[in-house]
Amino acid sequence: MQSTKSKSFLLITACITLLLTSCVTANKAVVWKSSDEPLKEMELLRAKITPPKFKQQDFLLTSYGAVGDGTTSNTMAFKKAIEDCNKKGGGRVIVPLGTFLTGAIYLKSNVELHLVDSAKILFSRDVKEYPIVFTRWEGMECMNYSSLIYAYGEENIALTGNGTIDGNADNEHWWNWNGSPRFGWKEGMPKQTPAREALHEFMKQKTDPKKRIFGDGHYLRPNMIQPYNCKNVRIADVKMVNSPMWFINPVLCENVIVEKVKIVSHGPNNDGCDPESCRNVLIKDCLFDTGDDCIAIKSGRDEDGRGIGRPAENHIIEGCVMKDGHGGVVIGSEIAGGARNIYAINCIMDSPELDRVLRLKTSSSRGGIIENVFMKDIKVGTYKDAAITCNMFYENSGNFVPTIRNIWVENVDVERGGKYGVYVRAYKSSPVENLKLINCNIRGVEVPMQIDYVKNLQFENVSINGTKVVVPDTLKND
Repeated sequence: MQSTKSKSFLLITACITLLLTSCVTANKAVVWKSSDEPLKEMELLRAKITPPKFKQQDFLLTSYGAVGDGTTSNTMAFKKAIEDCNKKGGGRVIVPLGTFLTGAIYLKSNVELHLVDSAKILFSRDVKEYPIVFTRWEGMECMNYSSLIYAYGEENIALTGNGTIDGNADNEHWWNWNGSPRFGWKEGMPKQTPAREALHEFMKQKTDPKKRIFGDGHYLRPNMIQPYNCKNVRIADVKMVNSPMWFINPVLCENVIVEKVKIVSHGPNNDGCDPESCRNVLIKDCLFDTGDDCIAIKSGRDEDGRGIGRPAENHIIEGCVMKDGHGGVVIGSEIAGGARNIYAINCIMDSPELDRVLRLKTSSSRGGIIENVFMKDIKVGTYKDAAITCNMFYENSGNFVPTIRNIWVENVDVERGGKYGVYVRAYKSSPVENLKLINCNIRGVEVPMQIDYVKNLQFENVSINGTKVVVPDTLKND
């Protein structure tokens, strides 16, 4: 018989061994040997991502006093309908034909907000219609205006239907807060810059996020949709236009589906879909024509991202169409928590105003690990800057050198490229590891490759400007 002390010692030893093994595993890069491996991983992941289910009962918005004339405020009608639906076990809140003006909408558990064909939700330009809530703004935690559609800690929520969500932003409302003359700002007008700088300082000082209070007089624009710390989220079919800032920004969510959504808007920072520190995400069959990144996967900025330490993981991007935007599939820049297991397949990209096809952007003020990124079967008409970009020098430098490793790109066909084919800017102490291109054909670029520090760069049947590319010996194991 073992003594109690002996059993305790063995238990502690086993726990330490398990912890050390976990740490080693977490820091060991996966190296795929064939595309079959990530494709199998992707299908296993797909089976885990399931849509929320709702009780089969409808709550008609107009039954709660809503008027779809485009001028009557329906903020209270949305609130009453959603709360009633939630209290009665859930179901669908139906937005009928018409234009329904409203302030911020709060989605509650087990509620699907559904727009019938051609219905429109038009958001108010009155900042008093947007209460101060706990949020993330450019990857930093704070108290600021509610997103136009917001939820916190809810489960089983959805936004669906073939209607339109109009953020009602333009160069005279919301967008000019960006501070750019291009979007209506003029000398003497207020802008977000002082508040943005203050928020950065709060973050560096690790101030309690609930004491980082912004809102009126600070000019930090809200995003369109932000479910925060939610489970089982679905956004489908709707068209979205004119967001004050980012469009779809789930934060710290699990099991998220964004499908058949159409986002068209060219305002400042009008990112299409920015899942942030989320797990198990499917973005499928969507259209993005945006003023910033089409899809940007994030995990928090600098101190906040590292402090929370929640990576973006297990994302599938499939069957999407990207037009204008800074990047088609982007990871970063607010990526301090890291990102892993990102799969992008069967997408179409084409616009002279699309800067990049695959873009990984980070910096030594972020840190973190970006790893296991798989892209396959991408058809590109044209782009402006680079097909594949890995940049560790985006924005400010710091003391947290990032890691980028295990990037697999296969069957990318570009009719007419822009400045670069492949662009890599990394640290000598942290080269991009295991970047592999297979069966890629990139035509019409000015500079085939601009690469500084890589380790184990591999090209198989890669052609740039009609010439088969052989990796120089100097780039194979730098």
